[in-house]
Amino acid sequence: MAIPASSTVEQDARRLHSDNHGGHEADPGEMSIGVIIGRTSEFFDFFVFSIACVLVFPARLFPFADPLTGTFYSFGIFALAFLARPFGSLFFIWVDKNYGRSAKLTLALLILGTSTVAMGLVPTYDVAGAWAIGIIMLFRIGQGFALGGAWDGLASLLALSAPSEKRGWYAMIPQLGAAIALAVVTGLFIYLIAGMSAGDFLDWGWRYPFFVAFSINVVALFARLRIVATPEYEQMFESNELVATGVAETWKAEGRQICLGALTPLASFALLQMMTIFPLGYVFLFVQDEGQAVPITPFLTSMLIGSFVYFFATAASGILSDKIGRRKLLTMGVTGIAIFAILAPVLLNLGTAGQTVYILVGFALLGLTFGQSSGAVAASFAPGYRYTASACTSDLAWVLGAGFAPFIALFAAATFGLWAAGVYLLSGAVVTLLVLRANRLTSAMGRN
Repeated sequence: MAIPASSTVEQDARRLHSDNHGGHEADPGEMSIGVIIGRTSEFFDFFVFSIACVLVFPARLFPFADPLTGTFYSFGIFALAFLARPFGSLFFIWVDKNYGRSAKLTLALLILGTSTVAMGLVPTYDVAGAWAIGIIMLFRIGQGFALGGAWDGLASLLALSAPSEKRGWYAMIPQLGAAIALAVVTGLFIYLIAGMSAGDFLDWGWRYPFFVAFSINVVALFARLRIVATPEYEQMFESNELVATGVAETWKAEGRQICLGALTPLASFALLQMMTIFPLGYVFLFVQDEGQAVPITPFLTSMLIGSFVYFFATAASGILSDKIGRRKLLTMGVTGIAIFAILAPVLLNLGTAGQTVYILVGFALLGLTFGQSSGAVAASFAPGYRYTASACTSDLAWVLGAGFAPFIALFAAATFGLWAAGVYLLSGAVVTLLVLRANRLTSAMGRN
């Protein structure tokens, strides 16, 4: 099969509608529901583990270390999933090519759900010693490995099926799952912490969110299989050449665009961590009131409120993208992140009022940029490579932008001061702005 040197979403969308897939129309509404449910389940696992890294694991897995060191150890385990994810993609691309998309998705979500619920059953260090740490590391690797197979191509098919004047809106839809998951997870932890003693929460209460995550994964599996396993959608995937290709072959053909695509969301991925796991850890470890540690529930409540800001800002990004253009919106949003990176350390040290402003502004910027960053470069992949190239781009982006962000930011803040964490976020914004510039030049030369 000859692979075109370049393609545009407009051309692909027109071809999609003109061919009509043998008489079957794409249903953006149905795909949107499947994509949102899938992303919500993935981010639910992500946020449950993130919050546990701050509130639970330092005390229950690393009682031999001081709280700061224990949190560093937890953040190290946090990063394992991102390192394992590319290996999962390699394996599940092979499964896809040999056994089909449905088998790939079923196996991936089975491993993901099993790894997540098993974390809720892991004994503490006091019971199992170092084995407890080893077991949680194994299951965290299992989560990342499974996420490498969770890419089902629905987001790409949704983009190809969208009318050209609503491309930004449909590119935003998958990202709504992150805001929904954050709201549910923070609300669940607030309920548990407020409803039981600190001892009960650390002994057994923290385990419930991991069990809930398994239930959500089961729902997500059936919701996505209901779409991707049908002959109609299989035909649509094939008509748009959204089929698995060899990883080496894909990198050879699309390596430059994969790298650009992976660096484009660097600022928004770093900001995601700077709005969730990092500030939670910083407040929990360092913020005091008259020499006493402040309760963590008020900050979790602020995060819950921020998740709604995040949701509506993400939705707004779709509208703005269609009005002013995706790259212009991203450039403005990432510039805002750069300014926020300078002001964020000041806000976090201004008490409850400052932290509230930090949450509201930060989540608004996150929604505006995260909602569009994933689609900024992926549209330029040649059709025959888009499926695998998009999966590779996602894996690399999460490793570079999110995997080590909490560890680096906390280490910088603990070693040099909170301003250093702001510098780390600023560096991500600078890289993203440079990549957006490079991608604009590439587009001007006809690549897009």
